[in-house]
Amino acid sequence: MKTIQVATITDNIKEMCIEANHFLSKDMEQALFHAIETEEAPLGKQILGQLKENMEIAGADMIPICQDTGMAVIFLEIGQEVHFEGGSLEDAINEGVRRGYVDGFLRKSVVKDPIYRENTKDNTPAIIHYEMVPGDQVKITVAPKGFGSENMSRVFMLKPADGIEGVKNAILTAVKDAGPNACPPMVIGVGVGGTFEKCALMAKKALTRPVDTHSEIPYVKELEEEMLQKINASGIGPGGLGGTTTAMAVNINTYPTHIAGLPVAINICCHVNRHAVRVL
Repeated sequence: MKTIQVATITDNIKEMCIEANHFLSKDMEQALFHAIETEEAPLGKQILGQLKENMEIAGADMIPICQDTGMAVIFLEIGQEVHFEGGSLEDAINEGVRRGYVDGFLRKSVVKDPIYRENTKDNTPAIIHYEMVPGDQVKITVAPKGFGSENMSRVFMLKPADGIEGVKNAILTAVKDAGPNACPPMVIGVGVGGTFEKCALMAKKALTRPVDTHSEIPYVKELEEEMLQKINASGIGPGGLGGTTTAMAVNINTYPTHIAGLPVAINICCHVNRHAVRVL
Protein backbone atom coordinates (compact mmCIF):
# COMPACT_ATOMS: atom_id res chain seq x y z
CA MET A 1 0.00 0.00 0.00
CA LYS A 2 1.34 3.42 -1.00
CA THR A 3 0.32 6.48 1.02
CA ILE A 4 -0.01 9.87 -0.64
CA GLN A 5 -0.78 13.05 1.25
CA VAL A 6 -3.56 14.99 -0.44
CA ALA A 7 -1.43 18.14 -0.07
CA THR A 8 0.87 16.59 -2.70
CA ILE A 9 -2.10 16.41 -5.08
CA THR A 10 -2.87 20.08 -4.39
CA ASP A 11 0.72 21.17 -5.08
CA ASN A 12 0.95 19.24 -8.34
CA ILE A 13 -2.40 20.40 -9.68
CA LYS A 14 -1.53 24.02 -8.90
CA GLU A 15 1.68 23.70 -10.92
CA MET A 16 -0.04 21.80 -13.73
CA CYS A 17 -2.77 24.43 -14.14
CA ILE A 18 -0.09 27.07 -14.63
CA GLU A 19 2.03 24.82 -16.88
CA ALA A 20 -0.83 23.81 -19.17
CA ASN A 21 -1.93 27.42 -19.65
CA HIS A 22 1.53 28.73 -20.53
CA PHE A 23 3.26 25.97 -22.50
CA LEU A 24 2.20 23.65 -25.30
CA SER A 25 2.64 19.95 -24.57
CA LYS A 26 5.42 18.36 -26.64
CA ASP A 27 3.02 16.50 -28.92
CA MET A 28 1.07 19.67 -29.73
CA GLU A 29 4.27 21.65 -30.29
CA GLN A 30 5.47 19.08 -32.83
CA ALA A 31 2.03 19.02 -34.47
CA LEU A 32 2.13 22.81 -34.91
CA PHE A 33 5.62 22.68 -36.43
CA HIS A 34 4.47 19.96 -38.82
CA ALA A 35 1.40 22.00 -39.80
CA ILE A 36 3.57 25.01 -40.63
CA GLU A 37 5.76 22.86 -42.88
CA THR A 38 2.89 21.17 -44.72
CA GLU A 39 0.25 23.94 -45.00
CA GLU A 40 -0.21 24.76 -48.68
CA ALA A 41 -2.14 28.05 -48.50
CA PRO A 42 0.07 31.16 -48.07
CA LEU A 43 -2.44 32.80 -45.71
CA GLY A 44 -2.84 29.56 -43.77
CA LYS A 45 0.93 29.26 -43.39
CA GLN A 46 1.12 32.88 -42.22
CA ILE A 47 -1.57 32.29 -39.57
CA LEU A 48 0.18 29.17 -38.31
CA GLY A 49 3.40 31.15 -38.09
CA GLN A 50 1.63 33.76 -35.99
CA LEU A 51 0.31 31.03 -33.69
CA LYS A 52 3.86 29.73 -33.25
CA GLU A 53 5.08 33.24 -32.44
CA ASN A 54 2.26 33.60 -29.91
CA MET A 55 3.36 30.37 -28.18
CA GLU A 56 6.95 31.57 -27.99
CA ILE A 57 5.96 34.92 -26.47
CA ALA A 58 3.65 33.20 -23.98
CA GLY A 59 6.42 30.90 -22.80
CA ALA A 60 9.09 33.58 -22.62
CA ASP A 61 6.94 36.21 -20.84
CA MET A 62 4.72 33.80 -18.83
CA ILE A 63 1.54 35.02 -20.49
CA PRO A 64 -1.27 32.49 -21.03
CA ILE A 65 -1.28 31.03 -24.53
CA CYS A 66 -4.98 31.90 -24.73
CA GLN A 67 -7.01 34.50 -22.87
CA ASP A 68 -9.66 31.85 -22.18
CA THR A 69 -7.77 29.82 -19.58
CA GLY A 70 -10.65 27.39 -19.51
CA MET A 71 -12.59 25.35 -17.04
CA ALA A 72 -10.22 22.92 -15.32
CA VAL A 73 -10.91 19.32 -16.33
CA ILE A 74 -9.03 16.80 -14.21
CA PHE A 75 -8.59 13.10 -14.95
CA LEU A 76 -7.24 10.93 -12.13
CA GLU A 77 -6.23 7.32 -12.70
CA ILE A 78 -5.80 6.03 -9.16
CA GLY A 79 -3.99 2.79 -8.42
CA GLN A 80 -5.92 0.38 -6.23
CA GLU A 81 -2.93 0.15 -3.88
CA VAL A 82 -2.93 3.90 -3.14
CA HIS A 83 -4.18 5.31 0.15
CA PHE A 84 -4.79 9.05 0.54
CA GLU A 85 -4.27 10.85 3.83
CA GLY A 86 -4.67 14.40 5.07
CA GLY A 87 -8.23 15.24 4.11
CA SER A 88 -10.69 15.07 1.24
CA LEU A 89 -9.17 14.23 -2.15
CA GLU A 90 -11.80 16.26 -4.00
CA ASP A 91 -11.20 19.29 -1.77
CA ALA A 92 -7.46 18.92 -2.40
CA ILE A 93 -8.00 18.88 -6.17
CA ASN A 94 -10.14 22.01 -6.10
CA GLU A 95 -7.64 23.73 -3.81
CA GLY A 96 -4.94 23.01 -6.39
CA VAL A 97 -7.08 24.56 -9.10
CA ARG A 98 -7.84 27.56 -6.88
CA ARG A 99 -4.17 28.20 -6.16
CA GLY A 100 -3.16 27.65 -9.77
CA TYR A 101 -5.65 30.16 -11.12
CA VAL A 102 -5.32 32.74 -8.33
CA ASP A 103 -1.55 32.58 -7.77
CA GLY A 104 -0.91 32.09 -11.49
CA PHE A 105 -3.03 35.14 -12.41
CA LEU A 106 -5.13 33.07 -14.80
CA ARG A 107 -8.58 34.20 -15.91
CA LYS A 108 -11.38 32.96 -13.67
CA SER A 109 -14.17 31.72 -15.91
CA VAL A 110 -16.40 29.59 -13.68
CA VAL A 111 -19.80 30.75 -12.46
CA LYS A 112 -21.45 29.29 -9.35
CA ASP A 113 -24.85 28.73 -10.92
CA PRO A 114 -25.54 28.20 -14.64
CA ILE A 115 -28.51 30.59 -14.57
CA TYR A 116 -27.59 33.28 -12.02
CA ARG A 117 -23.97 33.47 -13.29
CA GLU A 118 -22.10 34.71 -10.20
CA ASN A 119 -18.36 34.18 -10.75
CA THR A 120 -16.64 31.96 -8.15
CA LYS A 121 -13.52 34.15 -8.54
CA ASP A 122 -11.08 31.23 -8.33
CA ASN A 123 -12.10 29.00 -11.27
CA THR A 124 -13.45 26.28 -9.02
CA PRO A 125 -15.04 23.83 -8.93
CA ALA A 126 -13.13 21.69 -11.41
CA ILE A 127 -14.67 18.93 -13.52
CA ILE A 128 -13.17 15.78 -12.03
CA HIS A 129 -13.15 12.26 -13.49
CA TYR A 130 -11.89 9.35 -11.37
CA GLU A 131 -10.79 5.95 -12.61
CA MET A 132 -9.53 3.07 -10.47
CA VAL A 133 -6.67 1.12 -12.07
CA PRO A 134 -4.24 -1.59 -10.91
CA GLY A 135 -1.01 -0.54 -9.20
CA ASP A 136 0.27 2.00 -6.68
CA GLN A 137 0.57 5.15 -8.76
CA VAL A 138 -1.66 8.13 -9.45
CA LYS A 139 -1.74 9.60 -12.96
CA ILE A 140 -3.00 13.18 -13.07
CA THR A 141 -4.07 14.86 -16.29
CA VAL A 142 -5.00 18.54 -16.14
CA ALA A 143 -6.78 19.74 -19.28
CA PRO A 144 -8.08 23.34 -19.15
CA LYS A 145 -10.95 23.56 -21.66
CA GLY A 146 -11.92 26.83 -23.27
CA PHE A 147 -15.52 27.22 -24.33
CA GLY A 148 -15.04 28.61 -27.83
CA SER A 149 -14.34 25.05 -28.91
CA GLU A 150 -16.35 23.34 -26.16
CA ASN A 151 -19.53 25.02 -27.39
CA MET A 152 -19.00 23.45 -30.83
CA SER A 153 -19.10 19.88 -29.49
CA ARG A 154 -21.94 17.49 -30.34
CA VAL A 155 -23.60 14.22 -29.33
CA PHE A 156 -25.42 12.11 -31.92
CA MET A 157 -27.61 9.19 -30.85
CA LEU A 158 -27.42 7.19 -34.08
CA LYS A 159 -29.27 4.04 -35.03
CA PRO A 160 -27.21 0.85 -35.28
CA ALA A 161 -28.08 0.67 -38.97
CA ASP A 162 -26.26 3.98 -39.51
CA GLY A 163 -23.03 2.06 -38.99
CA ILE A 164 -19.58 3.42 -39.63
CA GLU A 165 -20.81 5.71 -42.39
CA GLY A 166 -23.13 7.35 -39.88
CA VAL A 167 -20.19 7.84 -37.53
CA LYS A 168 -18.16 9.46 -40.30
CA ASN A 169 -21.05 11.76 -41.22
CA ALA A 170 -21.51 12.79 -37.57
CA ILE A 171 -17.82 13.73 -37.23
CA LEU A 172 -17.76 15.71 -40.47
CA THR A 173 -21.06 17.44 -39.65
CA ALA A 174 -19.79 18.57 -36.24
CA VAL A 175 -16.54 19.90 -37.70
CA LYS A 176 -18.19 21.71 -40.62
CA ASP A 177 -20.81 23.25 -38.33
CA ALA A 178 -18.03 24.46 -36.03
CA GLY A 179 -16.18 26.11 -38.91
CA PRO A 180 -13.99 28.95 -37.65
CA ASN A 181 -15.68 29.12 -34.24
CA ALA A 182 -13.47 26.44 -32.65
CA CYS A 183 -10.23 28.31 -33.49
CA PRO A 184 -8.81 25.90 -36.07
CA PRO A 185 -6.59 24.04 -36.61
CA MET A 186 -8.45 21.79 -34.22
CA VAL A 187 -7.98 18.49 -32.44
CA ILE A 188 -11.06 16.29 -32.68
CA GLY A 189 -11.86 13.92 -29.84
CA VAL A 190 -14.47 11.28 -30.65
CA GLY A 191 -16.25 8.74 -28.47
CA VAL A 192 -18.21 5.91 -30.10
CA GLY A 193 -20.34 3.49 -28.11
CA GLY A 194 -21.37 3.18 -24.49
CA THR A 195 -24.25 5.42 -23.48
CA PHE A 196 -25.13 9.12 -23.83
CA GLU A 197 -22.72 10.18 -21.07
CA LYS A 198 -20.06 7.52 -21.72
CA CYS A 199 -19.43 8.55 -25.32
CA ALA A 200 -19.06 12.20 -24.26
CA LEU A 201 -16.53 11.28 -21.60
CA MET A 202 -14.58 9.16 -24.09
CA ALA A 203 -14.50 12.06 -26.54
CA LYS A 204 -13.19 14.39 -23.84
CA LYS A 205 -10.50 11.95 -22.75
CA ALA A 206 -9.51 11.30 -26.37
CA LEU A 207 -8.28 14.90 -26.54
CA THR A 208 -5.62 14.09 -23.92
CA ARG A 209 -4.10 11.27 -25.98
CA PRO A 210 -0.85 12.38 -27.68
CA VAL A 211 -1.72 13.51 -31.19
CA ASP A 212 1.17 11.54 -32.69
CA THR A 213 -0.42 8.22 -31.65
CA HIS A 214 -3.32 6.17 -32.99
CA SER A 215 -5.86 3.72 -31.64
CA GLU A 216 -4.58 0.16 -31.27
CA ILE A 217 -7.75 -1.11 -32.97
CA PRO A 218 -6.97 -1.38 -36.71
CA TYR A 219 -10.31 -0.17 -38.09
CA VAL A 220 -10.37 2.74 -35.61
CA LYS A 221 -6.84 3.75 -36.63
CA GLU A 222 -7.97 3.73 -40.27
CA LEU A 223 -11.02 5.81 -39.33
CA GLU A 224 -8.83 8.38 -37.53
CA GLU A 225 -6.62 8.72 -40.60
CA GLU A 226 -9.55 8.93 -43.03
CA MET A 227 -11.37 11.55 -40.96
CA LEU A 228 -8.24 13.69 -40.62
CA GLN A 229 -7.75 13.60 -44.38
CA LYS A 230 -11.38 14.50 -45.11
CA ILE A 231 -11.48 17.26 -42.49
CA ASN A 232 -8.33 18.82 -43.92
CA ALA A 233 -9.84 18.61 -47.40
CA SER A 234 -12.80 20.71 -46.20
CA GLY A 235 -10.88 23.93 -46.81
CA ILE A 236 -11.79 25.56 -43.48
CA GLY A 237 -8.09 26.01 -42.73
CA PRO A 238 -6.18 27.91 -40.01
CA GLY A 239 -8.35 30.54 -38.40
CA GLY A 240 -11.20 29.47 -40.67
CA LEU A 241 -9.64 31.53 -43.48
CA GLY A 242 -8.89 28.68 -45.85
CA GLY A 243 -6.11 26.16 -46.15
CA THR A 244 -5.13 22.53 -45.89
CA THR A 245 -4.77 22.33 -42.08
CA THR A 246 -8.20 22.33 -40.47
CA ALA A 247 -7.32 19.67 -37.90
CA MET A 248 -4.04 18.36 -36.52
CA ALA A 249 -5.45 15.08 -35.21
CA VAL A 250 -8.57 12.98 -34.86
CA ASN A 251 -8.47 10.76 -31.76
CA ILE A 252 -11.23 8.16 -31.44
CA ASN A 253 -12.14 6.01 -28.42
CA THR A 254 -14.69 3.19 -28.54
CA TYR A 255 -16.65 1.15 -25.98
CA PRO A 256 -19.27 -1.63 -26.08
CA THR A 257 -22.83 -0.42 -26.44
CA HIS A 258 -26.47 -1.58 -26.41
CA ILE A 259 -27.96 -3.55 -29.31
CA ALA A 260 -30.39 -0.69 -29.97
CA GLY A 261 -27.92 2.21 -30.02
CA LEU A 262 -24.87 3.82 -31.57
CA PRO A 263 -23.95 6.92 -29.52
CA VAL A 264 -21.31 9.22 -31.00
CA ALA A 265 -19.80 12.28 -29.30
CA ILE A 266 -17.46 14.81 -30.87
CA ASN A 267 -15.51 17.03 -28.48
CA ILE A 268 -13.63 19.70 -30.39
CA CYS A 269 -10.57 21.51 -29.07
CA CYS A 270 -8.70 24.47 -30.49
CA HIS A 271 -5.11 24.41 -31.74
CA VAL A 272 -3.52 24.57 -28.26
CA ASN A 273 -5.35 21.49 -26.91
CA ARG A 274 -3.94 22.15 -23.44
CA HIS A 275 -3.02 19.23 -21.21
CA ALA A 276 -0.36 18.42 -18.65
CA VAL A 277 0.31 14.93 -17.30
CA ARG A 278 2.15 13.73 -14.19
CA VAL A 279 2.50 10.38 -12.47
CA LEU A 280 2.98 10.25 -8.68
